[in-house]
Amino acid sequence: MAQENRMTSRHDKENADYEAVDRLLEIVLAALKDIKGVNIRVIDVRGLTSITDRMVIVSATSSRHLRALADNVVLKAKQNNYPVLGVEGEATTGWILVDLADVVVHVMMPETREFYALEKLWSVGDLDNASA
Repeated sequence: MAQENRMTSRHDKENADYEAVDRLLEIVLAALKDIKGVNIRVIDVRGLTSITDRMVIVSATSSRHLRALADNVVLKAKQNNYPVLGVEGEATTGWILVDLADVVVHVMMPETREFYALEKLWSVGDLDNASA
């Protein structure tokens, strides 16, 4: 009976964790759509790495747009009490990464996105990953 309770408790915790990740993902996607992010792609990387559960890749139309997208993701995450672990990169480099632990957001200029091809790198053999 005690083992069954522990298993149920662990299952409930995993469901709560998935719900929190799904909620954070919804917040991120809304933040990107609010600022008109282009070609938003969500990649489930749970089985591929332990550093995060989901990666979101989005294109910007200018360096100013790139910064606005990243800033809005940070703002919305903080407003909803999700910690921002870090923001790396500059608008002038064509790539800003926002680390929200369970969700990592790559905001990129189209030419940078094409060059690094993160979708191909993280989606090899995976047909289940979908665009937002």
